[in-house]
Amino acid sequence: MNKKDILEIKRRFKKEACTFTRMCGCYVDADHNKITKIGETFLNLEDEEFYKYLEIAKKVLSGTIGNNLLELEFPLAEEAAGGRQQFLMGLRESKLKNDDLMDTFYDMIIDSYDYVGNYLILIFHDAYDVMTKTSDNDKLDESEEVYEYLLCAICPVNLTKPGLGYREDENRIGPRIRDWVVGAPDTGFVFPAFTDRSTDIHSVMFYTRDTKTPHAEFMESGLGCGAKFTATEKKLTFQNIVKDVIGEDDEESDAMFLDIQGNLSGLIEVPAEDEEEKEQAPLTLTDIASVLSDSGLSEEQTAVIEKTYEDTFGEDLPSAEHLVDPKLVEANAKRKEKLELVEQVESLKHQLEETRSIPVDDSDDDVPAVKTYDVIIRVKPEKVGQIHSDTINGQKCLIIPMDENEHAAVNGVNTTI
Repeated sequence: MNKKDILEIKRRFKKEACTFTRMCGCYVDADHNKITKIGETFLNLEDEEFYKYLEIAKKVLSGTIGNNLLELEFPLAEEAAGGRQQFLMGLRESKLKNDDLMDTFYDMIIDSYDYVGNYLILIFHDAYDVMTKTSDNDKLDESEEVYEYLLCAICPVNLTKPGLGYREDENRIGPRIRDWVVGAPDTGFVFPAFTDRSTDIHSVMFYTRDTKTPHAEFMESGLGCGAKFTATEKKLTFQNIVKDVIGEDDEESDAMFLDIQGNLSGLIEVPAEDEEEKEQAPLTLTDIASVLSDSGLSEEQTAVIEKTYEDTFGEDLPSAEHLVDPKLVEANAKRKEKLELVEQVESLKHQLEETRSIPVDDSDDDVPAVKTYDVIIRVKPEKVGQIHSDTINGQKCLIIPMDENEHAAVNGVNTTI
């Protein structure tokens, strides 16, 4: 599923466009007990509930593709009889009206979802009549196919914080009555995936709110798919791989690490204004070796990082965009700017030293000798033509005419003429 596919589905989650046929759910406590179950015809809900549930559904299709949203593929074993994909196909065909299948589905999540605390499992059924589009994206009043899918959201349910409030029944200020509130989804999925405006029964779109620690156990045991890294995990993992080799907490390794970030940012493909955003190419071992070499790492260090990179990511190679931390790229740019300023200052100091000691030819027998000038004069260009020499009281003198409003400095000291 790309960004356009996701937006096409998500745009329908409005009162006037929503076609959810049914919604079911199960409230689970911290001991994995089913407390209560719900089953509703979605369009019959009161407006207040309708919009709250719709907001939850929208969250499952929110975030960044490759980070919050991961497309997972079912292995062939899960597409055979008794596999997870086959079970989800049956659940979809039941339109959430088979209580036994619903209980099996809840058990599947409870047994595989590692979470401490209460949570609510929600699942929606929808059938979207996909309209044919012309090459210029104009819709035709003609159905191409019906995309029938399930959307599941797993939401934490937390006790409100203690505090004081107005007790209307007692007409006094007293302790608030604490209750359990359903939060935004932590995890969710859409099955089947909607790829190129068509049903893809071989894939599921997985959602995670926490990109640092997504529920990999649910990807594998709950959905039967191979777990994938989020972009955040890829970035942190790569940073750890590099730091394990070059070290950290010293100036040289910090500079190398920032250089790597800067060089990686240069590999990000930026589409032209008239182009659609396209998927970034994965970084091959050749790309990584080039970045590390340009950042000053030795061949031995590069070889170690390449090996760990390949072993860690396998076929799911990250793109440059996944590995770049914008804050570190900015820090590297500032570091380089500071270094350039230091170099400029050193260059100016060197030039100043050269002006203080200028070699001259003062020999009668053509043998060069070096001595310093006793007097160095710097004036504005318009004053150069006014300078002349003269002999006063038998002493050679340089004459520099001065107007009343002009000032002079001798060896950096302001002098009144």
